[in-house]
Amino acid sequence: MRTLLIIVNDPAFFISHRLPVAEGARDAGYEVHIASMNGSSVSEIREKGFVHHVLPLSRSGSNLLSEFYSLFSIWRLLWRIKPDLLHLVTIKPVLYGGIAARLAPVKGVVAAVSGLGFVFLSKGLKGTILRKVVSFFYRIALAKKNLRVIFQNPDDCSLLVRAGAVDLLKVEMIRGSGVNLINYAFLPEPRGDRLVVCLAARLLRDKGVLEFVEAARLLRGRGVSARFQLVGNIDPGNPASITDAEMSEWSEEGVVELLGYRTDIAKVFADANIVALPSYREGLPKVLVEAAACGRAVVTTDVPGCREAIDRDVTGVLVPVCDAVALADALQLLVNDSALRLQMGAAGRQLAENEFAIEKIVQQHLNIYLKLERAFDRG
Repeated sequence: MRTLLIIVNDPAFFISHRLPVAEGARDAGYEVHIASMNGSSVSEIREKGFVHHVLPLSRSGSNLLSEFYSLFSIWRLLWRIKPDLLHLVTIKPVLYGGIAARLAPVKGVVAAVSGLGFVFLSKGLKGTILRKVVSFFYRIALAKKNLRVIFQNPDDCSLLVRAGAVDLLKVEMIRGSGVNLINYAFLPEPRGDRLVVCLAARLLRDKGVLEFVEAARLLRGRGVSARFQLVGNIDPGNPASITDAEMSEWSEEGVVELLGYRTDIAKVFADANIVALPSYREGLPKVLVEAAACGRAVVTTDVPGCREAIDRDVTGVLVPVCDAVALADALQLLVNDSALRLQMGAAGRQLAENEFAIEKIVQQHLNIYLKLERAFDRG
């Protein structure tokens, strides 16, 4: 039996984004291990029947000593398990796991680059230096011979290829994490006096939360009758996180409704008419795929990752990044035009069925595993 080790930073992210791949691999005959930082979702991973290993991973990277310890701990785990295949998901596991795998008995590596993070959004001299440093570490981490790099959009791929961080021959393209079309069923629009516009994401500045709130203010000033909901938590360990003070201010102002973290996103979308994600950059946002599956028109930004998640002007509207006025205009268009909104929602469901079905995404991952196995079997 082949052994597969999946390393991901956050156990909750594994449950929401990679669980079907792990289950598909297990069904295909792999012995599957999961490694992540500790968290409340670890018990759920174990309840699903997977062996789980806790790694000392942090959300930030401010303490160099702890970062070196994270790298060492991954290297030590690789020597203990000696996996045939190593699947690295999110930035830290890709960087640290890729480096550790070059010094450990790992036969094949899959590195999933699901977005490049705030480093590639940073501006000024500091941002330039950070990008050069991170690109250098990507170059080291992705240098193993029997390795495949999964990108979710072509812009991220081009950026790292141009930086010399990845060989184009090692690249695989998979559009996102997929969606369960049964759990996220096509839903009729809710009835109510006021339409609901929803943003579901970690409450970070680079998710476009500030622009969403400002668009809500603008539309209220225009007399547009709609409710605006923020679904998600702040992330204190992330430098881009919205603050408690900002949340309190918005709550007192009454411009948006704060629903907090929710696991029942299909229910959230059942109660909404429009889904917005004015993000600055993504891998390929799962929330837009889920919104499409539920038959909801979306408004998102014309940036890497977001533009790949929709069919422009067919399943949703693209607006310029960091432009609250354009966001407000697009939302007002869909609030006022029910026929267009419903037409886009129906087209979104069709797009989800054709491109994002979870079965298709899982099979694409299994095909990559098989390629790597054939390569190391040939020696």
